[in-house]
Amino acid sequence: MKYPPPRHDQPILNSNQSVRDPASLSTYLSLSAKSSTPLLTLFTAGYCPTCRHVLPLVKQLVSSGVGDDATTNGVNFAEVEFDAPDNMELGQRYMITSLPTLLGFDGRREEVVARLVDGRKLADKQFLEEWIWELAKRGGGGGGGGSSGEKGLFGGLFGSWKS
Repeated sequence: MKYPPPRHDQPILNSNQSVRDPASLSTYLSLSAKSSTPLLTLFTAGYCPTCRHVLPLVKQLVSSGVGDDATTNGVNFAEVEFDAPDNMELGQRYMITSLPTLLGFDGRREEVVARLVDGRKLADKQFLEEWIWELAKRGGGGGGGGSSGEKGLFGGLFGSWKS
């Protein structure tokens, strides 16, 4: 599927250097909040074969303008190296229990609003496109829970709120 060119000049796309410490992630979160643009973070590790497959797919989708049109600000992206020595704190803070994990941060309040951990869904281009569009549509709206297609932020731990 072909997407229109991104509305804003260029999404923040951390393509050459991954996040290796909490301060770097904080910088990306601040930049995204200033532009009211959600931030996608993909937690990866060098020992994770699925990560090596998913990372280029997510980068390609973001750089091609998925989630960016006249009604949204698009999304920004940063890869977070889970196995970097200084990132263990981030793994604990954001409850990273499997890799890869894709987190969507609110574009204003720097809080996690969406989480995707299912490797099959992360490798499914069409599913990822829809997931990124949903995050972009939320924009800086924030709000609870998380729309991940996986029973919310806590993966259904507390049951469903739908009847």
